[in-house]
Amino acid sequence: MTDYIGYEALTQAAMRGVVREALKRAKTNGGLPGDHHFYITFRTKAPGVRMADYLVERFPVDMTIVVQHQFWDLEVHDGHFEIILKFSGVPQHLFVPYAAITRFVDPSVNFGLTFESQDKDAAVIAPATALAETNDEAGEDAAPASDAGTVVNLDAFRRK
Repeated sequence: MTDYIGYEALTQAAMRGVVREALKRAKTNGGLPGDHHFYITFRTKAPGVRMADYLVERFPVDMTIVVQHQFWDLEVHDGHFEIILKFSGVPQHLFVPYAAITRFVDPSVNFGLTFESQDKDAAVIAPATALAETNDEAGEDAAPASDAGTVVNLDAFRRK
């Protein structure tokens, strides 16, 4: 059966929206409330990722950052976030598109999301409203690139 609605892309956009909103709340509140903290894993060579070359060499596939106590200049946008973190005591600016994220975890509340790590995620960096506008512009006959379903495995984040 053909999925003309594009549930896979809508699901990915909604899940990335959770990450975006969690980061917005961290910025709005002047920091993370209570014991909340985030582990964000992203592909270092994904399109749009900007960071120091030595960090890409050190983490050639992916990197996990911790957003908790020591972070600066968090900026949250529709398609990406920017943050300054220290690596070996040296502040570094990171520019991370949501499409590059492969995992988001807040262990304080046992919450986690795992994203598809395929290149087609690049089309899912905008909010769902922008995604709908893009689909409208493509026309009614436009079909999604894949009919495969999405499976989100949360077992890795459950306490045992």
